[in-house]
Amino acid sequence: MVVRPLDVEKDPFRPPKDGEEILGPEVPYLSAIGALMFLASHTRPDISFSLNLLARYSSCPTKRHWNGVKQIFRYLQGTKDMGLYFTNQSKTGLVGFADAGYLSDPHTGRSQTGYLFTSGGTAISWRSVKQTITATSSNHAEILAIHEASRECIWLRTVMQHIRGSCGISSGDEGPTILHEDNAACIAQLKEGYIKGDRTKHILPKFFFTHDLQKNGDIIVQQIRSSENLADLFTKSLPTSTFKKLVHGIGMRRLKELK
Repeated sequence: MVVRPLDVEKDPFRPPKDGEEILGPEVPYLSAIGALMFLASHTRPDISFSLNLLARYSSCPTKRHWNGVKQIFRYLQGTKDMGLYFTNQSKTGLVGFADAGYLSDPHTGRSQTGYLFTSGGTAISWRSVKQTITATSSNHAEILAIHEASRECIWLRTVMQHIRGSCGISSGDEGPTILHEDNAACIAQLKEGYIKGDRTKHILPKFFFTHDLQKNGDIIVQQIRSSENLADLFTKSLPTSTFKKLVHGIGMRRLKELK
């Protein structure tokens, strides 16, 4: 996906303007979005952010948005042999990454939530979605993102425990899940819990659910460098080199790499 300019008027994925031509039913925009959603939710997490952006205009697509859909198809055509590679060689358990793209949608003032969970070094759960609440700061946006990631983490831990029990596999002493976050202020606030101060009094206490999980020993939030946060792939458009690095980091491989 092309890196979007800061000027909202030059953004190719901006909402339709008054008088701009809207595509008719002869253009299979909805069908294309539906097909791509199936891929993004199963085997191709690398297109999640760009697809989430284009799906917002399903009711009023323009030629600009249709060109974006065709760009995704061109990318998929060139990477048909790419997919998630699972192996039993890695003993790494459940690991999470959470990130937020502050003001990812400058047209509505909303940020983007992105999270990813890997097992054995390969992605097993991911999400890229626009936040429903207007974040007042990057710290606020990160707290919203890590709240969603924490909920997913608890569900994944329960599912994995159920699978082990059904298969008669001993889970042993299952420790807390490491959840990586790159915002130091967010990590500090979640460690201390909800504090009604001038900078946090507008943030609902429910978003500090992660603090309780840390106290219970279910999650440990650790800081990671932004360049190494794999969830960055789900929050914004990235340069090609960074995009390829993160795609490789979430466990996606091409067939020619496995020979």
